[in-house]
Amino acid sequence: MEKLRPHLPANFCEEAAKEILSWERGTVLLATGFYVAGHAETDGPAGTVVLAKALQMLGFAPCILTDENCSHYFEPEGLDTIYMSYEEGDDFCLSLLDRLQPAGLISIERCGRNAQGDYANMHGESIHSHTAEIDRLFDAAYGKVPTIGVGDGGNEIGMGNLADVIETELDLVPCRTKADRLVIATVSNWGAYGIAAYLAKLSGKAVFPPVEDVKAYLRRTVSLGSVDGRSEQNVCTVDGYTPAESEEVYAALRRAATF
Repeated sequence: MEKLRPHLPANFCEEAAKEILSWERGTVLLATGFYVAGHAETDGPAGTVVLAKALQMLGFAPCILTDENCSHYFEPEGLDTIYMSYEEGDDFCLSLLDRLQPAGLISIERCGRNAQGDYANMHGESIHSHTAEIDRLFDAAYGKVPTIGVGDGGNEIGMGNLADVIETELDLVPCRTKADRLVIATVSNWGAYGIAAYLAKLSGKAVFPPVEDVKAYLRRTVSLGSVDGRSEQNVCTVDGYTPAESEEVYAALRRAATF
């Protein structure tokens, strides 16, 4: 991500948080869930839950949009969840926008179609048959409903903003779906935590949960089958980073959000 960093504003996390705080208090759709080796990876859902709960405390009505790979990940957290099937496409997305009239859309570590029209993992392998086409929702909303994309690799929703840079600098086929605001991070969960930390700091409200809540949530998703996106192992690591490393980042953000 250091190769993409110079192509974004210096304060991209803060700008994303300010964007969210400018929205009317209504429904916010949060998309996540990235297929890896038969399951959803550990990166994405935890950041989504932290951000969704922050939105709840700020008066929004968050709703998770995912597919069957994240079955039962969010309902126990008291979060409304919509599952998009692998067969559904533009009609589903347009109907969803019309029915919910969302104030905004946020994607956190969600694969989008690349320039070749495929959904590919970090190895360039197609995962189309295991990925609901949620990116179509962001394509349909672009320019009409504000959108934010969080990613860490180049193949996630929102990375279309830097498609040319990704193709040349990272030597991979980038996601083509754009977002009004792009947030990058070494781990997408960390990017979502960063937005939540700024929401706390800018609003003056204690919307950033203790790390124990995040650890418990990660353990629960792993018990449901979630795997590390790099090792493909069913363990409580995220993109190869140990729990202690992720907790160090989280603790630093929590200190920064304290006022």
